[in-house]
Amino acid sequence: MNFSVKQNDQNSLEEIPPSLDSPESEISKPLKTENWWLFFLLLSGTLVTTYLSGGLLFSVSLILILGAHEFGHYWASRRNGVHSTLPYFIPAPPVFIAGTFGAFIQIKQVIPNRRVLMEIGCAGPIAGFIVALPTLIYGLSLSYVSPVLGIEGVNFGSSLILNICAELVLGVDPQSSDLNINLHPIAFAGWIGMLVTALNLIPIGQLDGGHIVFALSPKQHKWTGRLFFLALFPLGYFWTGWFFWAVMIVLVGFKTAPLLDETEELGTLHRVLGVVSIAIFLVTFIPIPFSLL
Repeated sequence: MNFSVKQNDQNSLEEIPPSLDSPESEISKPLKTENWWLFFLLLSGTLVTTYLSGGLLFSVSLILILGAHEFGHYWASRRNGVHSTLPYFIPAPPVFIAGTFGAFIQIKQVIPNRRVLMEIGCAGPIAGFIVALPTLIYGLSLSYVSPVLGIEGVNFGSSLILNICAELVLGVDPQSSDLNINLHPIAFAGWIGMLVTALNLIPIGQLDGGHIVFALSPKQHKWTGRLFFLALFPLGYFWTGWFFWAVMIVLVGFKTAPLLDETEELGTLHRVLGVVSIAIFLVTFIPIPFSLL
């Protein structure tokens, strides 16, 4: 997950400033949201669980990708005077495939307009992708290819960006049924980073993709979210994790973050940022992330 908004903020008139330029504005008042001891506690715990899950190189690589994603949101929030918490990592039992459930930040006030929503929404996925891509490429250079031996195991799905990188770095088609790419821990961290990026860019509700689509076109947000939500069920036939994702979306809701002003149009730069984010979603999306051999 990426960032969420405290729902009680949108209903509290005392917390909504009458003017964004007013010195009494909540947006201009500093709030003490930097809980550094909690940040380092959760970071330390996640470093341990990811280390136990995949080793030191995997742990550091994955934390860098997730950290880039969440600090992208944090930086965009601070840049626009929107108060948020620090990124908080979520450790998971080492038996879980990555040793972490990801990370998140929480927005502490109502976002002023669609321009700011776009910046906060897209900063995370773009920053995470920028770190994940070289991580994946370098990790693939340390990986090796072997023939399929017919041994039962877990098959990790492929995305368009992984196919391109594997062909450029290893000279093989990752879709080949005769070859197996044995991912180095750094490459595996890059693979998970790409998966996390794609999951958060699904254009529904409070996910990054939902914020981005709403910022681009509030009128298209509702039907786009419901369309993608319905698409999760046939995908769930091939990977049951999509059913879990659908339940999570229902619990979080289909509504995006509340805004003070939904009428302000986006400029060209912010529309480009939205298109770039959608392109990242298309190249990183993995229809079947995991399957049994």
